[in-house]
Amino acid sequence: MLNLIFLQAAEGAAQQGSQWSFWIMMILIFVVFYFFMIRPQTKKQKELQAQRDAMKKGDKVVTAGGIYGEIKEVQENAFIITIAKEVTIKVAKESVFADASDAAEQAAADKK
Repeated sequence: MLNLIFLQAAEGAAQQGSQWSFWIMMILIFVVFYFFMIRPQTKKQKELQAQRDAMKKGDKVVTAGGIYGEIKEVQENAFIITIAKEVTIKVAKESVFADASDAAEQAAADKK
C-alpha cells in the first residue's frame, strides 16, 4: 500500500517536471524566433521607411513594378515620378525604392 502511494507521488512529480520543461522550451523557441526573425524584419522595415521619408525631388527611384524614374513631387502618401519626357505617374510611397545605381554613382562622385 505504501509502495503504491510513493509510485503515484513519483509519477505526479515527473509530470510536473515535464510540464515545466515544455513551457521552458516554448519560451526558448519564441525567443529564438524573435531574435532571428521578427526583430531583424522590423529593423529592416524601419530603415526602409526612414529611407522613403528622406526621399526628395530629383532622387532616382525604382517602383515595385520595376519602373525606373525620377521623383518630380513628394506628397503625403505618394510620389509623382517622371518616367519619360513629359510622362509622369503617381505611385504610393510603399512601392518605391531608392535606385541602387544612383547610390553607386553618388558614392563614386563623393570619393572624387
